[in-house]
Amino acid sequence: MQVRKDLDKFLNTLPKDITLVAATKYLDAAHMKEFLKFNVNNFGENRTDAFLDKYEALKDEKIIWHFIGHLQRNKALPVINKIDYLHSLDSLKLADLIEKNVEKPLKCFVEVSINEEATKNGVKVDELDDFIERLLAYKKIELVGLMMMSIKYSDEESLNKQFSRLVDVKRHLEDKFNIKIPYLSMGMSDDYHAAIKNGATHIRLGRILLEE
Repeated sequence: MQVRKDLDKFLNTLPKDITLVAATKYLDAAHMKEFLKFNVNNFGENRTDAFLDKYEALKDEKIIWHFIGHLQRNKALPVINKIDYLHSLDSLKLADLIEKNVEKPLKCFVEVSINEEATKNGVKVDELDDFIERLLAYKKIELVGLMMMSIKYSDEESLNKQFSRLVDVKRHLEDKFNIKIPYLSMGMSDDYHAAIKNGATHIRLGRILLEE
């Protein structure tokens, strides 16, 4: 895999107010430097070991680091003081670990299990009120957004319903707790058009940025 040759043209198709988080699961440090040439410097990794390797290799570059995968508590300590955003906060136990060990407040997206798929993580919608109420008491966690993943192979109508539901959840939480949740992390290579249409602020793209 390599960076697509028409990356500049593709980037120009994205709205200017959208943050592109380049998912680096299939990339090494050399590929990531190619993205930097196009001013793509928000990178999202989903594996702790790979993140630490890439962080070390690129420590002299101006990168905004996002951790977008499930963060296991037993692997979290080396990561949490090196990332700028965590997209997958899904438990108070992980919040406790962050609160006790992070050096400065960490910007976090709460992962929401909109579709309650057994194979995916996230806080269930009917448990969110209690979760957010507890989370707001933490001093070292800055709630900046909500994150979700759609059901694979969904048609456009279904995607619209899934993404718009997260928008409704955000509005509910903002009203209930009198807070502002500025960001929505939703949309990947197969569904980012629908995510943008429904209010995404951050899209997590991987395969579509690459070519064979």
